[in-house]
Amino acid sequence: MKLSILDQAPIRRGATPEDALQEAVELAQHAEGLGYERYWFAEHHNTNGLVSVAPEIMATRIASATKTIKVGTGGVLLPQYSPLKVAETFHTLAGLFPGRVDLGVGRSPGGNEQTRSALADGAENGMGAFPRKLEELQGFLSNTLPRDHPYRSVKASPRVKEPAPLWVLGLSEESAKRAGELGIGYVFGHFISPAKPKAMPIYKEAFRPSVTREKPYGIVCIFVVCAETKEQAEALAESQDHWLLSVGKGRDTQVPSPELIAKRQLTETDRETIRQNRKRCVIGTPEQVRMELERLKELYQADEFMLITNIHDKEAKWKSYELIKHEVDHNIIM
Repeated sequence: MKLSILDQAPIRRGATPEDALQEAVELAQHAEGLGYERYWFAEHHNTNGLVSVAPEIMATRIASATKTIKVGTGGVLLPQYSPLKVAETFHTLAGLFPGRVDLGVGRSPGGNEQTRSALADGAENGMGAFPRKLEELQGFLSNTLPRDHPYRSVKASPRVKEPAPLWVLGLSEESAKRAGELGIGYVFGHFISPAKPKAMPIYKEAFRPSVTREKPYGIVCIFVVCAETKEQAEALAESQDHWLLSVGKGRDTQVPSPELIAKRQLTETDRETIRQNRKRCVIGTPEQVRMELERLKELYQADEFMLITNIHDKEAKWKSYELIKHEVDHNIIM
């Protein structure tokens, strides 16, 4: 079971943006030492608590601070950008760090409509253009734009030998099918919407080999909190529970401290929201986490899991990733 990490680079309450950026570098180095497969950064805008606003820059920094772990994005908000510009950015990255760079893209506005408009410099909402932009991006990356395409003569530079593999992040069966038909990698966001277990099988059934990928490969992304005891894991997960609650309400996106949580008064609606959000998470001991990941692996037909742990305790967060990797590595099912 291959394991990777998706980092939203959240700020812990009481820390600074500079702290969060440096902690991302340190966690990536720790993940490499543990043997994690890849380390990706999300893209979020106009928040007070998520500092991963430029995942391309974060991936570059991480690649410079590590030696073997794959780095990438999960993902670049393609509807807001030019496919050519994205392709050239990642050609540059692939040239600097051969064989270590992934390009994950998503269909997201990046925030509310005002944020999206500012990000796109006032351009009209281009969410509907995502399928076209995805195909153009693939064409620029692999130099396979159709002969009748208006940009056929435009070549993405630098013309590296090994372009970054393209992945699409999705939540629906439609996105899964599109990724399969294009012959690219697929990442399903269980951490956002865990209600579509058929997405991955649809992706693999629809997969057609492309110039960049011969076989389908699917990753499932999920929130995970692990500790040596169930009670410890539950206690640590409270900060993630409250963080998700605030994010869902469009409020504070900093990870709350235990002191702040103790002062909060939850309504019954809040408690029900937390219970529903737990469906997006795996929380428990190393054995419990491994067993649930094995179950989900069969359910989704997943080739790999990408983990997110957004808790306040920095050391416990590092330990969570360590416990999971050690448990999985020492209990491999053949």
